[in-house]
Amino acid sequence: MIDIASFVRSGDGVWWTQGAAEPVPLVDALLDALPRIGTVEAFVGLCWNPRITEDPPADLRLSSYGALGNLRHLANGRLAVHRVPWSRLPDLFTDGSVRLDVGIIQVSPPDADGNCSLGLGADYVWDAAQHTRVLIAEINERMPRSVDAPSISLTRFAATIRTSRPLLELAERHPREADSTISTHIAGLIDDGDTIQIGVGQVPSAVLSRLRNHEDLGVHSGVVTNGIADLVDRGVITGARKEIDTGLVVAGAAIGSQAFYERTAQAPFAFRPVSYTHAPATLARFARLVAINSAVEVDVMGRVNAEVRAGHYVGAIGGQADFAHGAAQSGGRSIIALPSHTGGASTIVRRVNLVTTPAADVDMIVTEHGVAHIAGCDDLERARRIIAIADPAHREALERSIHHSLSPST
Repeated sequence: MIDIASFVRSGDGVWWTQGAAEPVPLVDALLDALPRIGTVEAFVGLCWNPRITEDPPADLRLSSYGALGNLRHLANGRLAVHRVPWSRLPDLFTDGSVRLDVGIIQVSPPDADGNCSLGLGADYVWDAAQHTRVLIAEINERMPRSVDAPSISLTRFAATIRTSRPLLELAERHPREADSTISTHIAGLIDDGDTIQIGVGQVPSAVLSRLRNHEDLGVHSGVVTNGIADLVDRGVITGARKEIDTGLVVAGAAIGSQAFYERTAQAPFAFRPVSYTHAPATLARFARLVAINSAVEVDVMGRVNAEVRAGHYVGAIGGQADFAHGAAQSGGRSIIALPSHTGGASTIVRRVNLVTTPAADVDMIVTEHGVAHIAGCDDLERARRIIAIADPAHREALERSIHHSLSPST
């Protein structure tokens, strides 16, 4: 193992790759070396490393674009959150809002020309690497060499380690009854030939399982999961009608099983950086983009909170704002899906305290009780449609709460 303290100085800004591409051995080496290094400002996205949250070092000042994975356990003040859409992440790297002195990444073994693929973890890595003084790499024999991911020359790394270990996996959970009903509603909103963006979780997994009778779907997303590969292999996802990247499944990263990771090394999977996948100019080229995203809560005006529950960060703006806006502007559909209640509390509320996605970028809201088509509605009609899909136990209170403020007679 290399001595991380040889490359990281007190006060440095360190970042590392996220999710399945997290370079766990090197991150652990950094944590072990912190007593010798001193204070470090660290940036990471989705993180599953229990050492970060179970016993976070006092010298580690952690920031992220959200509270995903184990980071949500630090949403008590130990985590600084940059509240920006994913399309703005490259701006944070360029203007110095996120310090990028040392980058710790995981890559595939070099090819004959000495270039290491970012594999299934391109997302913010490529954009951050362009502004980073020192790069340290875990070269993992198990990291797939994606046919379309950016590569970094072996000569660019100040130090490397060689491993052959499985990538981190995301265990799939069986959808709840409400999730299954929601997914059935959403599947009916997707037409053959549409290009979809879909996230991670029980509802997205259930939605993908409901699309097996569709034809010629395309995918352009921030992340892809096991269910995408199943639809590719079934001939449902072909990308044949995509306006750009025809025939390709384009994403920034993959999260799922080992078998899925191995599958992504083959066509049609193409992993690209956030500066491409989430760029407004890229999304504007789609004519039939359907964005499917989840939420913590939605208010009766259609404003979406996908970040905070009970005052604590549990999510992120992520790509939701980018894709919702892109879909709504392209003539596609921006869909927000959520169960009507959580722990007995309604997820449809009078007013959200924090807006992740504005109502203007939401076409439809879906719960297990139906679909609220809200695009183009006036305030009163929008509220009525949204309340109609709220949990029945909370509808009367919601109707009373809006009567005075929205009724035309007042």
